[in-house]
Amino acid sequence: MRLRQLAFLFLKLGTVAFGGPAAHIAMMDDEIVRRRRWIGREQFLDLLGATNLIPGPNSTEMAIHVGYLRAGWPGLLVAGACFILPAALLVGVIASAYVRFGTLPQAEAVLYGIKPVIIGVVFQALWPLAKTAVKSRFLALVALAALAATLAGVDELAVLFAGGIAAVVWERGVRRRHSGGAGLAQFPLLGTAGTAAASVTFGLWPLFAVFLKIGAVLFGSGYVLLAFLRADLVERLHWLTEAQLLDAVAVGQFTPGPLFTTATFIGYVLAGPAGAAVATAGIFLPAFVFVALSGPFVVRLRRSKTAGAVLDGVNVASLALMGAVTIQLTGAAIVDVPTAALASIAALLLLRFRINSAWLVLGGAVAGLIALYAPRLLR
Repeated sequence: MRLRQLAFLFLKLGTVAFGGPAAHIAMMDDEIVRRRRWIGREQFLDLLGATNLIPGPNSTEMAIHVGYLRAGWPGLLVAGACFILPAALLVGVIASAYVRFGTLPQAEAVLYGIKPVIIGVVFQALWPLAKTAVKSRFLALVALAALAATLAGVDELAVLFAGGIAAVVWERGVRRRHSGGAGLAQFPLLGTAGTAAASVTFGLWPLFAVFLKIGAVLFGSGYVLLAFLRADLVERLHWLTEAQLLDAVAVGQFTPGPLFTTATFIGYVLAGPAGAAVATAGIFLPAFVFVALSGPFVVRLRRSKTAGAVLDGVNVASLALMGAVTIQLTGAAIVDVPTAALASIAALLLLRFRINSAWLVLGGAVAGLIALYAPRLLR
C-alpha cells in the first residue's frame, strides 16, 4: 500500500512539478506535510538540510528521502524513480522531435502562464517553513545574512556551510557561556574533478562516466549544471555545440521534474534512446547512493546538540536560498499585469483555500495558451 501511495504521488509530482527545485520542494511540502501528514514540518526541514549537504539534485533527493522514511529501501527506489520517470520520458520525446526536425517545440505560451503561478507556489511554502525553521533571533539573523550573501553572488555551498558553522558556534557559546569555535567538525567540500585529456572517444561508457562524475560532484543550482556541461561536453570533449547545449538546458527548464533531465536530452541527441538512458542513469545514480548512505543518520543527527545546531543553521540558510531564487525569478516571471495577477491569485488560493498546487500549475498553462490564442480567434 505504501509503495503504491509513493508511486502515485511522485509520478504526479514528476508530471506537474514545473519551476525548479524551490518549486518542487514547495509542492512536496504541500503534499507530504500538509495534506498527507506523512512527516512533520521539522522533519521535512531536516531532510531539506541534509540534501543541501550532499551533491546532486535537491528535489530528487527529497523524494528519495521521503520514500526511504515511508517504505524503507523499496520506497527509496520507487519514490526517486517515479519522480524522475515522467520528466525523462517527456524530455526523450522532445529530444526525438529535436533530432528529427532540428528545432524545439514552441513553449512560450505555456511558460508565460506557469512561471507566475510557480512564484505564488514558492511564496506560500516559504512562510510556514520559515516559521518552523527560525527558532530564535539568532537564526533569523543567520537567515537574513544568508539571503543577503546569496543575492550578492556568494556561492550557495559556502552560504550553507557558513550557516551551519555559525549555528554551532552560537549553540556552544550558549551552552558553555563563551565562544566555542574549537572542535568544530570539518566538512569536506567536493569539488570539480580534474579535467581529463580532450581525446576521449565518444561511446556509451564514456557518456555514462561524464554524467556520473557530474552527478557525484555537483552542488548548487541549474546554472552550475550548465557550467559543468559546457566545460565537459563543449570545451573538453567537443561532443556538443554551444547552441545544442543551450537548447538542452532550455528543455530542462520548461519541462516538469528535475532539471537534471537535461542529461536525457543530451544523451538522446548524442546516441539516441540508448544514450538518453545511459546519461539519465549516470547523472541520477549518485543521488540514490548519497541518500542511501546519509538517510539513516538524519534522525541521529537531530538527537546530537551539535549536529542539531548544524541542521538548524543549514535549514535557515536553505530557506534563504529558496527566497533568493524566488526574488531572482520574479523579475523574469512577472512581466505584465496578467502575470502579476496570476501570481497573486495562485498565492491567495494556496494560502486561503489550500488548493492543490498541481491544479494551479495546470491552470497557469491553460491561462498562458488562452493569452496566446484568444486574440487570434477574436480577429
